[in-house]
Amino acid sequence: MFSLTTIIIGITVLISIIGFGQPSFYEKAMFRPFNILHNKEYWRWVSGGFVHADYFHLAVNMFVLYSFGQFLESYFIAYFQDFGKVILVVFYLLAIPVSSMYSYYKHKNDFGYAAIGASGAVAAMLFASILVQPFAELRLYFAIPIPAWLFGILYLVYEYYMGKKQQDNIGHDAHFYGAIYGLVFSIIIRPQIAVEFYNQVLAKIAMLAA
Repeated sequence: MFSLTTIIIGITVLISIIGFGQPSFYEKAMFRPFNILHNKEYWRWVSGGFVHADYFHLAVNMFVLYSFGQFLESYFIAYFQDFGKVILVVFYLLAIPVSSMYSYYKHKNDFGYAAIGASGAVAAMLFASILVQPFAELRLYFAIPIPAWLFGILYLVYEYYMGKKQQDNIGHDAHFYGAIYGLVFSIIIRPQIAVEFYNQVLAKIAMLAA
């Protein structure tokens, strides 16, 4: 039986591949704040998270989504039973528009602005996982071991800084706000997560001080 994470990945891969071969479909799916505001094309709030620039962009996002989505899905199911699956779907689908809200207000009158990709929602998954396991070992650039909490801090600082500079075509704002959303949603849906995070930090400090 497939997990919800793999189903989300399968749907995203399918839609992205369709977009690669059909420019008109690709264009209609892109996140374009101008079109949302002036043409009432509200589907773009979500559809932009299911199309990607190329196969590499798609592969990286889906790899990270699989890596952390599977864990988060198991976590939600452990605490909320079958309703955990509903929470995961709501969490992910909401992450797409929420992570793009800042970009929407920033570019709502910019006719040429467009964004694509699941990066904002993937960042939400990543940071929800970091909140649950702050001392898990992550691999920076798939090679350098780094504790999750440190990776999270560096990620937020980098994405915020790059979002302000606006020197590339990467959606740094969506990454940053997607990450924040992942933390906030997790605490709202299960406030005990914040307490467990705090206890893990205290235990780690006590261990290092011993």
